[in-house]
Amino acid sequence: MKKLIIKIGIYAILMLICFELVVRVFNLQEEHPVFIINDLNVKTYAPNQKGYYVTGNRRMNFAEYNINNQGFNSYKAFQPTKNKFNVAIIGDSFIEGLHQNYYNSIGKKIENYFKDRVDVFQLGHSGYDLADQFNLIEAYKDDFETIDLIVIYLKFENDIQRDHYTPDYYWINSQYFTFSKIKKQIKLFAYLESIGCLDHLRDLRTRFQAHTPQSKKMKVSDTMNKNYLTNFKILTKTYNFDKKKTVFLLDQSKTYSGFLNYCDSLDYKYIDFGKAMKASKQPTTLIYDMHWNNHGRKIISDAVIKYIQSQNLLQ
Repeated sequence: MKKLIIKIGIYAILMLICFELVVRVFNLQEEHPVFIINDLNVKTYAPNQKGYYVTGNRRMNFAEYNINNQGFNSYKAFQPTKNKFNVAIIGDSFIEGLHQNYYNSIGKKIENYFKDRVDVFQLGHSGYDLADQFNLIEAYKDDFETIDLIVIYLKFENDIQRDHYTPDYYWINSQYFTFSKIKKQIKLFAYLESIGCLDHLRDLRTRFQAHTPQSKKMKVSDTMNKNYLTNFKILTKTYNFDKKKTVFLLDQSKTYSGFLNYCDSLDYKYIDFGKAMKASKQPTTLIYDMHWNNHGRKIISDAVIKYIQSQNLLQ
């Protein structure tokens, strides 16, 4: 019996080693670039990183990323000049674009359409909300003086839950938690987590640490919507919102009507991409992930292109 247990243990170790080698050889694990709070108090990635972002349990999505000097996933540095019409697109992971090769991003699609007349700068980071976005604009205000159009991707129910900016040091420190360190060394763990195999263990740990049952996701109520709208009013006042050159990118069908009415009353502009997404006969998101696929990003870029044309911004 003792020999049997020893043999089982040896075989188990050998199998784990084999699985680890398979994950490493085929690059199946999900890896994020290192992120920081930079000298301007902005949450970004550590500058000048390159690599591949993997999504799905069979590497369903494999995309190359390129972190520029300012810490954003892009094919160019954020250095607008006065020689061209400059567009800045700001948002969370949907704009960040780790799920798409950096050289085939939303911004690149817009540039390809307008050829050499337009420069597009993508300033996206996973988890960004409106407070993060306004803080970013304020931190780089000298550069934004040269920007002609600011496009802010906004999900109303997620992005206006606070009325001020505070740096998320917990998010930064989470990279150095024990399990995060283990994932960096043992790629099999990173792979298992990315496909959801460790979700139950993580939830169990969270409940144990909190000593309370895990709460269910709250449904957004009318009261919450009104609170979010109040937060929006505070943020736009705090950061001197420039409505002349800023437009929100949103899905109108999923946005609180009170917010849209408020924007209309103050002539705050927004681009609705929801109708085009819904009308599409092709899938607009990835198979294993709800982020936009290449077709979805084409719809987004087309929406921005149509807005630029409809407003005669290049004349």
